[in-house]
Amino acid sequence: MMLEKFVDPLPVMDTIQPISAHKGSDYYEVTMKEGKQQLHRDLPPTSIWGYNGQIPGPTFKVKRNQTVRVLWKNELPEKHFLPIDTTVHGAGKNQPKVRTVVHLHGGATPDTSDGYPDAWFTKGFKETGPFFAGEVYTYPNRQQAATLWYHDHAIGITRLNIYAGLAGAYIIHDEEEEAMSLPAHPYDIPLVIMDRSFNKDGSLYYPSEPDPPVSEVRPSTVSTFFGDTILVNGKVWPFLEVEPRRYRFRLINASNSRTYQLSLSNGKPFIQIGSDQGLLSAPVHVSEILLAPAERADVIIDFSSTSGEYITIHNRAPAPFPTGTVPDPDTTGVLMQFRVIKTLQGQDISSIPSTLRFVPRLKKRHAIQTRDLFLNMVHDQYGREMHLLNHQLWDEPITEMPRLGSSEVWNFINITEGSHPIHLHLVRFQILDRQTIDKKIYQSEGRIVPTGPRIKPEPNEQGWKDTVCANPWEMTRIIVPFGPYTGLYVWHCHILEHEDYEMMRPYVVIR
Repeated sequence: MMLEKFVDPLPVMDTIQPISAHKGSDYYEVTMKEGKQQLHRDLPPTSIWGYNGQIPGPTFKVKRNQTVRVLWKNELPEKHFLPIDTTVHGAGKNQPKVRTVVHLHGGATPDTSDGYPDAWFTKGFKETGPFFAGEVYTYPNRQQAATLWYHDHAIGITRLNIYAGLAGAYIIHDEEEEAMSLPAHPYDIPLVIMDRSFNKDGSLYYPSEPDPPVSEVRPSTVSTFFGDTILVNGKVWPFLEVEPRRYRFRLINASNSRTYQLSLSNGKPFIQIGSDQGLLSAPVHVSEILLAPAERADVIIDFSSTSGEYITIHNRAPAPFPTGTVPDPDTTGVLMQFRVIKTLQGQDISSIPSTLRFVPRLKKRHAIQTRDLFLNMVHDQYGREMHLLNHQLWDEPITEMPRLGSSEVWNFINITEGSHPIHLHLVRFQILDRQTIDKKIYQSEGRIVPTGPRIKPEPNEQGWKDTVCANPWEMTRIIVPFGPYTGLYVWHCHILEHEDYEMMRPYVVIR
């Protein structure tokens, strides 16, 4: 069934309020539970798992340096409604089928509150994983204003739990940003982007095996998943009526595997003011924005000269990225529509400063160590694709142990045919450059030979990041200051199907 586009208004998620304040910290409670949500006018209500029973979950809006404590409660059913492959690490037959743990993506958080994949818990905390650190998580929020997001991170079933709906926006504000007169509430709106597929009865469809099947394992993990519809804030292809003025949109790619290459149908630019970890040094006018899974873009769209227009956000990123199938312009090639038909409610007093925030450029000489880290793919015993970090499985001994306060260069050498969005927990980093390598020489001799110059990142990638798109047959260099905490964290590909099946590794920040 082809669903009609632009028939549902864009929802704006509620802002969650603290239950209490105690000793300088705000205390929240969030319940993960099953709910029914109508994701499109012509679909029956869909069963989803959501934070407070909604997809996406409520939005956190917090102040810098305001400590937040959250009790994440699992009240989900004891049976999963999506297919679990028990051959995947951490999801074996002896493990509870429904396990959750919450990761604040982009948060500089103590490791006990980071959402380590083995720190999972079940309904009512009856069973817990080997690294369970307690029921209440603490988020110090001692970082600059930024658009973060929170999502499930349970080992072996992250792809299923997020696909079921366990994701939401988390926004940090600070005084420096608030003094800039950027568009503010109600003209500051998160856009949480997901792709999904549906069965005829409105239920979420997720494949139980690859197509064509490659093993005797049933259900079986798949290498990637791409839905045939696009949801924004929990609605399929919604529309938003806007005033002829500036709006700020915080784009969050919460899809399992899909990368987006976004543009506006009227040819106007996005004015990008921020990326994963906050504001850029200056606004960047871009005709397209590339957004790999887990990446964020903070943009302003100026509707002031487009009164009466209907403007759509288009997507032209191949799936898988960058060498896969180009999206159908009638389906996954479209995200949502803006209708500039509302009456202007008073003068638009927002502005876009010519400079935003000082972003010191880190230099390679600041690093005390450089690590060459391969992104590679092998086939498992059943003939399925299994992606790895530096040729290692999740449970092999830890090999990355940076020192607190030090900086390192991590050089991701991608010897696969697809891009991998690599995310490091705890830290923020900067992209140094990208450089192509000779595929034929590597495949015949195993040597890494650069074939082109080192290409600096585009201006809208020159801010602070926590996720970087590492393209095939390229070296992607980042420089990472490690801190502000010691402890056990992870780094991984944020294609969820890869992350769940071995493309994730622990690392430890030591003194």
